[in-house]
Amino acid sequence: MKVVIVGGVAGGATAAARIRRLDENAQIVVFERSGFVSYANCGLPYYIGGVITDPEELTLQTPERFWQRFRVDMRVRHEVTALHPQRKSVAVRDLETGRVFEERYDKLLLSPGARPTQPELPGVGLDRLFTLRTVEDTLRIRAFVEREKPRSAVLAGGGYIGLELAENLRGLGMDVTIVQRPQQLLNPLDYDMAAFVHAKMRQEGVKLMLGHSVAGFEADRNGVKVLLKGEAALKADLVILAIGVTPDTRIAKEAGLELGVKDSIVVNDRMETSEPDIYAVGDAVEVKHCVTGEQTLISLAGPANKQGRIAADNICGGHSVYGGSQGSSVIKVFDMTVATTGINERTAKKAGIDCDKIYLSPASHAAYYPGGRLMTMKVVFEKGSCRLLGAQIVGYEGVDKRIDVLASALYAGLNGVQLKELDLAYAPPYSSAKDPVNMAGFMIENIAQGNVKQFHWEEADALPRDGSALLLDARTPAEYARGHLEGFRNLPLDELREHLEELERDKPVYVVCQSGLRSYLACRILAQHGVDCCHLAGGYRLYEVIAKERCAAECAFPCGMEGNH
Repeated sequence: MKVVIVGGVAGGATAAARIRRLDENAQIVVFERSGFVSYANCGLPYYIGGVITDPEELTLQTPERFWQRFRVDMRVRHEVTALHPQRKSVAVRDLETGRVFEERYDKLLLSPGARPTQPELPGVGLDRLFTLRTVEDTLRIRAFVEREKPRSAVLAGGGYIGLELAENLRGLGMDVTIVQRPQQLLNPLDYDMAAFVHAKMRQEGVKLMLGHSVAGFEADRNGVKVLLKGEAALKADLVILAIGVTPDTRIAKEAGLELGVKDSIVVNDRMETSEPDIYAVGDAVEVKHCVTGEQTLISLAGPANKQGRIAADNICGGHSVYGGSQGSSVIKVFDMTVATTGINERTAKKAGIDCDKIYLSPASHAAYYPGGRLMTMKVVFEKGSCRLLGAQIVGYEGVDKRIDVLASALYAGLNGVQLKELDLAYAPPYSSAKDPVNMAGFMIENIAQGNVKQFHWEEADALPRDGSALLLDARTPAEYARGHLEGFRNLPLDELREHLEELERDKPVYVVCQSGLRSYLACRILAQHGVDCCHLAGGYRLYEVIAKERCAAECAFPCGMEGNH
């Protein structure tokens, strides 16, 4: 059996190695357009910033090592220019010599990945304007930085690559500005959680121009002028387009393969395309989203590697299936960690799912053990069934651990209430006896059982201030003095019982505290005294970050103690 693979990075390289492990006699040929195979896309910004110092560390394998270990014929600088399914061959151009030839196959695997999205704007080809996708791109940017010593950079796009680049360029001492049309960074997040990222970026000196559109570029002496729609132009020594990626599927389209979302390749759960004996994996294919069941694009290394293994199994006569993607991801933003899994609230509502949400701000480990830092968690679930839909976490230590637990729970089909039953590891330096994931389960159970009602940050400003409702702030006087919602009376939780007779029982009560715990406790007291009440989910801490984009408190104290320090 002869297998030809188009693309030798994540999915293609994984498939090649897996095929060899399953079939020692298969002839395997991989064509890779760039000069590198099996490289770490996610590490590219860190080489530009000098965190990774040796360029060889970016390449996990070389063609020579692939041949020595797997007897895989890895041909770099070879571009597949056309597919011929009827005669089971591909047209190939040797980019070094210009020679064009055909290569026959018994099985073909397409793993062409995606290319940086380049809008048709004036000046896109300027020398100081770059995109970042391949090792060659990285080497060019790094060489430019070392040679020209740029002092300012504009990044068009605020996704994963844009944020990682911003951090690394700031580490080199550059003035960095991110410009993008959407009003928030990191599209997998809801706006409320992205607000924490906005605050962190600004705290670290990154300028954000959200809701602005780039109209083009012009050369400007030793720099680039970034033209904006309806705004004054920006000037920078360096510009990087990081506005996303587009499936690189031209040859598939020309060969008549069925295409789906944004011209991605349609595959079944065995990674088979519409043409016999042709498989496809990675950023170029559409996949089923595990939560919504809809077809979508998810450009992440984890799914690409899994798909490569599944395609290899099926090429070799096995029966492996891909169950879909749920989009689990994590990113380092300076010293902050941001992670997601499943879908966000915005996507759930767009899909017509009747959803609810909880927020909590637990410590990374037991609060009495030194060094604990707060994280903010948002868990989205379906009303009624409490089916988990997704989660977002922003914080420092322990974020990756919790998102992986939630991702596993979502994949396993647990509902939100069942999170309370997970038996998770505990020791004071690592967690709390009631882990944050367990706490999320308790909170969802309380809502499902009607033990507490909540209102949300987007509703807070619209609450009646005409006396028809009681607005209470259950924090300490010191916390209240540092900032509070307009019209809210300060009545600390620990004094609430002594003032119950003063409260008008015929009015609804809205309670706020710093993170949502004390206001929940206040509501339990009030409800058992016949008062109709609800509390602010996420508390004033969340509201302040969203409304004012201030960095939230990071240190963990027992509830209410911070205000006394």
